[in-house]
Order: sequence, then C-alpha cells, then structure tokens
Amino acid sequence: MIRHIVLVTPLGCVLCFPDVNTIQNAEESLVTTPLGKIKGTIIPSRLGKPIFAFRGIRYAKAPVSDLRFKPPVVADKWEGVYDATKDGPLCPQPTSDPVSEDCLNLNVYTTKLPSGSEKPKRPVIVFIHSGGFYSLGSASYLIGPNYFLDQEIVLVTFNYRLGTLGFLSTGDKEVPGNNGLKDQVEALKWVKNNIESFGGDPESITILGYNAGAMSVVLHMVSPMSQGLFHKAAAMSGSPLGAWPLPTNQLDLAKKQAKFVGCPDDNAANIIKCLRTKTYNELGESLPKFKEFGEDPAMIWSPVIEGDFGQPRFLTGHPINLISNGQFRKIPFMTGQTSQDFGQRAFAVIYNETLSKQMNAEFDKIAPIAFLYEKNTEQSKTISKTLKTFYLQDKPIGKTQIPGLSQLYSDAVVGFGVNRAAKLISQYSNQSVFYYRFSYQGRYSHFYNPESNNTVPFGVVHHDDLIYLFYMQKLFPLFKDNSPQEIEMVAKLTALYYNFAKTGNPIPIAIEKLDNVRWEPFTMKEQKFMEIGNKLVMQEKMNEKRFNEWDKLFPISMYQKNKHSH
Repeated sequence: MIRHIVLVTPLGCVLCFPDVNTIQNAEESLVTTPLGKIKGTIIPSRLGKPIFAFRGIRYAKAPVSDLRFKPPVVADKWEGVYDATKDGPLCPQPTSDPVSEDCLNLNVYTTKLPSGSEKPKRPVIVFIHSGGFYSLGSASYLIGPNYFLDQEIVLVTFNYRLGTLGFLSTGDKEVPGNNGLKDQVEALKWVKNNIESFGGDPESITILGYNAGAMSVVLHMVSPMSQGLFHKAAAMSGSPLGAWPLPTNQLDLAKKQAKFVGCPDDNAANIIKCLRTKTYNELGESLPKFKEFGEDPAMIWSPVIEGDFGQPRFLTGHPINLISNGQFRKIPFMTGQTSQDFGQRAFAVIYNETLSKQMNAEFDKIAPIAFLYEKNTEQSKTISKTLKTFYLQDKPIGKTQIPGLSQLYSDAVVGFGVNRAAKLISQYSNQSVFYYRFSYQGRYSHFYNPESNNTVPFGVVHHDDLIYLFYMQKLFPLFKDNSPQEIEMVAKLTALYYNFAKTGNPIPIAIEKLDNVRWEPFTMKEQKFMEIGNKLVMQEKMNEKRFNEWDKLFPISMYQKNKHSH
C-alpha cells in the first residue's frame, strides 16, 4: 500500500529552506515498486512544495570484480524496505565527494505520489549529467530538484560509469566499449518499468542531457539499444555531430591507462587482466595524467562505433550517417547552447604564459588537442591554418585575442556540433526541432572575468543555464525572494522544459509569463532560434559566418563516403 503523505512541519518551516541534505523529516515517504518497497525523505521545493525524494536507488548490479569493464547487469529485487534517504556515491573520479565503483544508482523526485484510486501520470524528465564522460554525477548537492519540482514533473537523475571504468574500448571482444552508455540504457529501462510507482507516466519520458549528457541524448536517438525507452529529447550544450572524431576503439587510451598504473601495455587481453587488479581509486585518480595541454582536451574518452562481436551494440555507425539514412528516433527535439559556451577556456591559455607560448609556437600541434579534431594529418594542418586565420587573424595569442580565442573554443567544443544537430535532425525528421541560444546574464556564473577581480561574469558560459534549472548547492545560493531577477529566469526556464516534456513544444501557446512569443521550429530554410535573454525573442541564422566555416572544413559528405570515419 502506498501512503500519500502531507508534509506538516512545526512553525511552517517548509519555507525555511534548510540545507537539502540535512533535512531529516519525521515523516518519511514510502513507495511500493515492482522491485520492492522504497523509503525516501521529504525536501522543500523553492516555492515550499514538499518533494518526495528517493536517492541512491540501485538500478544495476555493482560493476565490480568480474563485472568490471562489462555491460551492466540488471539489479535484483530486494526484501524489506530499501533505504533511499540519502545520495549514493559518485562514480570514481578525482573529487573530495564520496566515490565508489558501486555507483550505479539513481534518484527520483516527485511532488505527487499515487494514493488509493488517485494515480497521477506526470511527464517524466530523465536528466543525463555532464562532465565530459569522466566527472560529476547525479547527487542532489550537484543537481538539486528544488527549482524543477515546482513544475508538475517527475525528475530522475542517475550516475553512469565514467572514464576508464565506463568508456575503455579495446575494439575487440575483450571490451567493445560504450559501457557507460549501456549503463544509461539500463537506467532508462528502470525508469520505464518503475516510474509509475512514483506518479510518473512511462509513456511520456523526456531525456534531457548537458554536455556529455547531451551527446548521450543524440546517441540514444540513433542507438538500437535505446529504442522505445523515451518519447522526447533535449540536448543542452553538447552534440556528437561536430568535428570530434568518433573512433572504433580507444586502445591508445587503454595503453596510456595501463602505463599510468604500472600494467603491461602489449595487448588488449593483458591490459584488461592487469587493470582488473587495480583499485578503482588508482584508475579514477589517474585522470589528470590524460590531459595534454593545460586542462585540454575537454573530452578524453569517447563513445565508439562498436564492432560486432556478438554483443548488443550501442552504436552501430557514425551518428551523422545514421541520421542521414533516417535510422534514428524521430521525436520532438530541443537543442542549443549558451552565448559564450566554453569561451572561458581562452583565459586559461592567455593568462598562463607557458600555455600561450606553447600555443603560439606549436599551433598545428596544440589546436587539434584544444579544439577536438583529428591530429597529425595533412587535413588537420589545413584545418588549424584555416581556424587560426578565421578566428585569430593569424595574430599571436595575447590579451587582445580573448574574443577570438573564446569564440574558437566555444564553436569547437560546443557550438558547431549543436548547430549541426539542429540542421541534420530537422532535415531528416518529421517532428519539430526547437533551437535556442541562452544569453541571459545573471549575477552568478561558473566563470568571472579575472580583470574584474573575479566578481563580474565574463559572459554566459558553459553550465550557466543550468543554474536556473537545478539548485547547485555547493556553488550558488538557493534563489528565493531576495533574488527577483534569478527567480524570473528559474520560472521561465523550468516552464519551457516542462512544456516540452508535456507537449513536445516549449511554448504550446503564447502567454505573458513567456513574453507572449511563439517558438517557431528550426528549418533549414529559415534557421530560426529562440534567444533566451532578458526577454524571449525569435532570431534566425545563429553565428552564421562562424558555423559556415566549420561546415566547409567538416562537410557531411566526408562522413557519408567513409562509413567508419575517424
């Protein structure tokens, strides 16, 4: 029997907004799922609604010992009551937060549980976290539900294996690859099978991802393993359709990892055998050794195009080919970026004499590392030369080059791939594509201009839009009545994603709260996008000259000729 609990607090303290993780409400919430009973806690939303929070629920067996480097195995049912009252550990990575290899857990948040004959069926948003496939996770102190749950949704966040443990690929039957993405599939299956117990509608699931999570969203659209598990897709600031090469294996990274922890690097079988003997911390903590130029590359481990060794394959071809051939899930799709997305990386180079000297002296060598395209080829030299002329006017890297280098980072790491996703998916889908640029400059940011003593945001950088969807309690205050401008954006942005999850359209009808504007879908002809700034305004042809330059350097035809293009 599922009890529906009304939150009663002494002194009405629902509005006191204590720290999310320390709330120990006397009333715990209990749900009964097909797997067994689960106990959660109650935390307040921004507007004081009680959120039933179930955290740290196992969705797959611990991927340890013999299961390390293997696809996930579905979790067993349990006896008794599962304790989901606190966050589970993150997957191994360099961090002071608790980590464990036994990290395949998820969180479910809802404000309305089934009770008696009342069976709510709310749209479900499954958020796939960012972090370049090697960092971050789904804990509530990283991705707090306090803003989003003022909308009538059920929110699911989850961990997936990262770095070597999630993405090692030897390109043979030893480890074909993509285990971190196969974890995501397992989490989506869990949601499909269990979300009704939390008041969610298994026939209305939206996958929403950021950065690596956004790349994952587009890959789920083309993956045969993910079919039927979701109904709408939104990819924020990330796409696997840019210049970044998608390999068929990452044996080179497996060999590097082997060397870093004192394993032989002669062949796949020996590498895997030895890596299985190392602790998860040795593998997780070795991440910084993979960096080649300051903090670059921003992406290290990659999804791979899997060979057929008799296993279920997550990715069977290059997503550009699969989409061009119509082999993808044709569903409402929303994508976009922030106005200076990833542009803050320019400061890390320009304010570091060693790095700026190196980029100036060896641009051909450094550019493919920093801007994520093929290395050490004649074509790579041509690309580097073109980009240097276009963005930097062939001038040496210095403070006057901040705008140009910032745009180059932004377009290389995020913008071009996202733009191509809007173009390609709108061409081959019979469903609407909604494209945006988030340019609202609030008081808070993930990066402040060093020239301002780090007090004024440099621009609207990577992750700055997430500030208004999720409460990131380690970085920013909870926006309440003392933050009117932030509250307005929280209300707008959560409404856009709620509308999209519910109807497949972020603005189904023009209303005053959303600036009385209609969001027109993107088409190749008009290339319309929504500027999400102080006001919502329709624009067209985002950064047209810049993206055209990339389209010329990386023509679609290049992928269509070469089915396994590297």
